[in-house]
Amino acid sequence: MQSQYFTSEHDLFRQSVRQFIEKEVVPNAETWETQRQIPISIFNLMGEMGYLGINYPEEYGGTNADFWYSVIFLEELARSTMGGFSTAVSVHQYMAVNHIAKIGSPFLKEKYLVPAINGTKVASLGISEPNAGSDVSAILSTAKREGDNYIINGSKNFISNGTYGDFITLACKTNTSAGANGVSLIVVDLNAEGVSRTKLNKMGWHSSDTAEIRFDNVSVPVQNLIGMENAGFYYLMESLQLERLVASVMAVSGSAHALELTLQYLHEREAFGRPIAKFQAIRHKIADLATEIDIAREFVYSTCWKHINGNIVVKECSMAKLFTSELSKRAMDTCLQFFGGYGYIEDYPICRMYRDARVGTIAGGTSEIMREIIGKIVVDGAAYKKVYRAENS
Repeated sequence: MQSQYFTSEHDLFRQSVRQFIEKEVVPNAETWETQRQIPISIFNLMGEMGYLGINYPEEYGGTNADFWYSVIFLEELARSTMGGFSTAVSVHQYMAVNHIAKIGSPFLKEKYLVPAINGTKVASLGISEPNAGSDVSAILSTAKREGDNYIINGSKNFISNGTYGDFITLACKTNTSAGANGVSLIVVDLNAEGVSRTKLNKMGWHSSDTAEIRFDNVSVPVQNLIGMENAGFYYLMESLQLERLVASVMAVSGSAHALELTLQYLHEREAFGRPIAKFQAIRHKIADLATEIDIAREFVYSTCWKHINGNIVVKECSMAKLFTSELSKRAMDTCLQFFGGYGYIEDYPICRMYRDARVGTIAGGTSEIMREIIGKIVVDGAAYKKVYRAENS
């Protein structure tokens, strides 16, 4: 189908990514889910294919492609049927190293961005803490400067790639009395002395490792500071829009793929002498679901277009994250229902997809927080400005 967003070159890229996912990822789903770990080798392969630096400069190993290539990559990730795998890769590329790529020093880019793009190092992002989630200004982890080093203390929770990752973009307080104005972003090697990691046992996203990480007097060079000291909160607030847009793209694609798998099953499974796809009660629910997915996709694409063209899309990204994560939860539930008892069996991907979708309304900002952000903009007239552009201009 012709698209106003994708060109023939985009379509060829989609074919390449889909073939890669179907060959290198999908056959390993059960193994990775059981082992609850993604091997570094798959990051190596994605790095070799140029999939981990799609929007990043060529001088650091990226391909400097337009954002639509990232949309395609994310959509194809979601077709892997592993929410954990999709999350691990997207956190690595679009959340953990995004700050380094945008405002990191040449030193940080060479040391961390280059290996992240070529897939030899895996990155994580450390924001949430045991007692601070959506309220980033309330984080308690500290980075106290002593000479040419920061001494970091504190803990982070629910960190994707936290157990087996190589480094973390860490949000911490460099000024404990300044609230949001005292947060900084610092890159920390996860094998550093004083770092301890505990793997968390999750309901879903089994192929993605998620950790609680503790920092006990961890010494980090001052040159590992990303951007300006005490500006981290504002970097995070802007980058969270990309995180939510990324999540929205994958939520829609995952829902659409679940519908594809369900339609195939509905045409194969028979009851009372005919395929169950012929029963009106099922057909009408499928029609509703297909309609919602198509509407969601168009809104997400529109938001991507605005993002590409430099618009401030806090409202749109929040709306997209809210709607698509709630839609994904409903879509997986509806699709699993049509598989009957087989939907409850681990051998069927829909079972895993159902589990994995549940966290979508929590991770990256809960639905309740999304509604509050939207409310501030729509009801209170709140406005936002770009941070990176203002600092770099």
